[in-house]
Amino acid sequence: MGESLLILCYLLASVSFIVGLKMLSDPARARKGNRLAAGGMTLAIAGTIFLYRDDHQQSLHNYPWIFAGIVFGTFVGVLAARRVKMTAMPEMVSLFNGMGGACAMLISLVEFLFIYKAPDLQRYPQPGNPGGQLDMDLSAGRLLIILGGLIIGSVSFAGSLIAWAKLNGKIKDVLFKGQHLLNLLVLAVILGLSAWFLHSTPGYPSDLSAGPIGSSSLYLLLLILALSLIYGVFFVFPIGGADMPVVISLLNSFTGVAAACGGFLYNNKAMLTGGILVGAAGTLLTILMCRAMNRSLKNVLIGSFGQHTVSSGLAAEHGAYKEISLTDAAMVMSYARRIMIVPGYGLAVAQAQHACHELELILTEKGVDVKYAIHPVAGRMPGHMNVLLAEADVPYENLLEMEKANEEFPGTDVVLVLGANDVVNPAAKSDPASPIYGMPILDVELARTCIVNKRSMKPGYAGIENALFFQPKTSMLFGDAKKVLENLIHEIKNG
Repeated sequence: MGESLLILCYLLASVSFIVGLKMLSDPARARKGNRLAAGGMTLAIAGTIFLYRDDHQQSLHNYPWIFAGIVFGTFVGVLAARRVKMTAMPEMVSLFNGMGGACAMLISLVEFLFIYKAPDLQRYPQPGNPGGQLDMDLSAGRLLIILGGLIIGSVSFAGSLIAWAKLNGKIKDVLFKGQHLLNLLVLAVILGLSAWFLHSTPGYPSDLSAGPIGSSSLYLLLLILALSLIYGVFFVFPIGGADMPVVISLLNSFTGVAAACGGFLYNNKAMLTGGILVGAAGTLLTILMCRAMNRSLKNVLIGSFGQHTVSSGLAAEHGAYKEISLTDAAMVMSYARRIMIVPGYGLAVAQAQHACHELELILTEKGVDVKYAIHPVAGRMPGHMNVLLAEADVPYENLLEMEKANEEFPGTDVVLVLGANDVVNPAAKSDPASPIYGMPILDVELARTCIVNKRSMKPGYAGIENALFFQPKTSMLFGDAKKVLENLIHEIKNG
């Protein structure tokens, strides 16, 4: 009876993961989908704790440690989620993703250590075989799963910590000659040692005469673990800032695959389903983001994009940029029929999403049609701008994806670019020498007027200058995004 209930719990949890993931594709239902999936995970955990029984009808032990871990993890997670700023959301995603990779890594390590340290537990008398039978399957397939979870989880853990530190500004890109060759060499050594580990470790139950696992296998596994952690660090070190959203998505898929390995180890359907879903979703998202940047994943990983400022003499070639005053900007926007707002990371840094929404409401009261153009890789993580604006209660129907927004730019009177840079750079379409050439962008230059808010004329996250700023239609409105928006609101109200 208990086993049937546990299977039912895992089935319901798996369904909740699938339905919840589907709901995340719709901003209006995303929060409900997240809660549904969380409820399914809670059900799976509760079922495992209270209903699980092994082959000898033994339940779980160490309940105080289990519940202490749950309470502590819940407290830390809720506290971190409530306190995190929207600008720090990418760092938190990287850090939490790294914790998932660490869990998968530790599961594989603990599973092997249990087998290594307890050879007397490898045989149990069982019904129909009083002489004893191996209780755990340590076949080559099981060893391969242990290795997979260990290596992938380690890479995800170490890489995510480096991504967190880079996004947090604690470390810079680390580059040296022959770095990519070194990475490939370390990866080749890991794969070679893994093959030797599978060959040299006794396989149970197929090789009963091989005896217990020797210390050499343990040392070899620990060496593979250390090299995997080093590879995870080197893997992310050279990747440029503009590519970090893709890397976060890729590392997230790694964590999902590593979690699926844990599901295989423990024959846990819910864990297996969740890991597969995370791995598949992360992989698809990585592919979609690479397409949105018109770059291959290989180019992201070894292309060193976004690490050096590229100046192509735009000021000399196109002339000087022009500025617009707050009063003039307020007047232009007040008399416009249609306005498109393009949010970028500068909006998040200034915590200006609420002021932006207030500006939208004031303009809407004046009869202006206000929409938001969202580029798929704007910000520092997938969906960053959507989450930012949702926090300010911006209606979901006002958020236009890139393809839809590009259709409406020719009929737009004013485009207000708030802290975005690379995603509106026309060099992606006109300059074959540009590192972002071919990347799909928001065609803001097709609007009648373009007002760009930036702190300065410094290049964006990709490290390249923007030809848009020197076009005749474009006017620069310098200053902190929140302060500028608040001043615009004041001018429009009193205008």
